[in-house]
Amino acid sequence: MNPADFQVWSREVATRMEAALGELLPPQSIAPARLHDAMRYSTLGGGKRVRPMLVFAAGLVSDAEPVRLGVAAAAVEMIHAYSLVHDDMPCMDDDVLRRGKPTTHVEFDEATALLTGDALQSLAFQLLADFKLSDDPAVQLKMIQIFAVACGSRGMAGGQAIDLDAVGKSLTLPELEYMHILKTGALIRASVLMGAHCGRPLSTVELEHLDRYAKCVGLAFQVVDDILDEEADSSTLGKTAGKDREANKPTYTTLMGLSAAKKFARELLADAQESLAGFDARANRLRELADFIVRRDR
Repeated sequence: MNPADFQVWSREVATRMEAALGELLPPQSIAPARLHDAMRYSTLGGGKRVRPMLVFAAGLVSDAEPVRLGVAAAAVEMIHAYSLVHDDMPCMDDDVLRRGKPTTHVEFDEATALLTGDALQSLAFQLLADFKLSDDPAVQLKMIQIFAVACGSRGMAGGQAIDLDAVGKSLTLPELEYMHILKTGALIRASVLMGAHCGRPLSTVELEHLDRYAKCVGLAFQVVDDILDEEADSSTLGKTAGKDREANKPTYTTLMGLSAAKKFARELLADAQESLAGFDARANRLRELADFIVRRDR
């Protein structure tokens, strides 16, 4: 595997996503213009696009059509953007910087930010209903079900609720892991499974291995986030560094220590790679993505 080749591919995915999102998001020129402007502001022109990359990488395993993957990836990225808009609001994490620019409620206002998240969530599900993503309608319905669970109380929203409730409290490592399996990991796992379902049918065992990979990668993503929150500065991260520690939130670094957290991230990377052992070269982008997620610096 060639790191330079992966960088070229990741830039291609980011470019493809920027174009797809630009087309699928409502234009600012139609009413309600301010809301549509905020939706585009929150979604375009920034971010690592890790979740879309996971959609496309998993789609390579099942020989999925890029057009289908683009729609699925756009839906995932809209949900991710909505979650960030809401997370940054004063009633949640109360942050003023995201992706190197003012957060949506700062750039616009709190009411617009709230509606922006609502509208992005609705549009994401509309895309999954408007476009043909599988030759089998039952499979497409399964994709919507996977997506809905990942977004709801047994996924991202539930993880955020646990996170808010945990402020100032001491969590055990299993409790912290469960919180992040929901808050961060659920949408990452959905990204992989949705990408895989856009192509040829995979066996139950293959899907289980992909899900295991996604679970490890999802946890590793959060562990590395906690490490970077300790070690990187705000200009590098594009968001406020040290925010979780200041808010007295439980993190992997506060619970395990920085050295142990780094070791845990490496273990999760090894587990993720092991989950892909039975796949051929079509899973190489997933392998590279696992490395990227653990070794990233922002």
